[in-house]
Amino acid sequence: MFAGQLALTIAAVFTGAAIYINIAEQPARLQLDDRSLLAEWKLAYKRGYIMQASLAIVGGLLGLTAYFSSLDWRWLLGATVLLANWPYTIFVIMPTNRHLMNTPAEAATAETRRLLERWGTLHAGRSALGLLATLIFLWAQR
Repeated sequence: MFAGQLALTIAAVFTGAAIYINIAEQPARLQLDDRSLLAEWKLAYKRGYIMQASLAIVGGLLGLTAYFSSLDWRWLLGATVLLANWPYTIFVIMPTNRHLMNTPAEAATAETRRLLERWGTLHAGRSALGLLATLIFLWAQR
């Protein structure tokens, strides 16, 4: 099933990008001073948001397509988990994102750093959702 294979691939790409942010980009960024940390996060966030949001939608829609063509509930479950990144981001991470985006880089403080550390922890939830969706899609491949 081609849609399912694409759903799996997109979910894996989403997961790889999310995990990369958590294990490489975020720790490296945290080595910067407060101002540079916030400035770099803002640039990376704008680029990463577009990529990860698109991957979650496309992967989720492909999972739904695989479900409707096979009626295998695992595709529906995987699509739901991958698409859950949207409400998770909107309701859990977005308040922190807004606060950080509204803080000018020159006004960054130790509190800004704490918020960015919290953001990294919250972002790990996106990595977990992506990994779970990938594993479910892999399971659905049989």
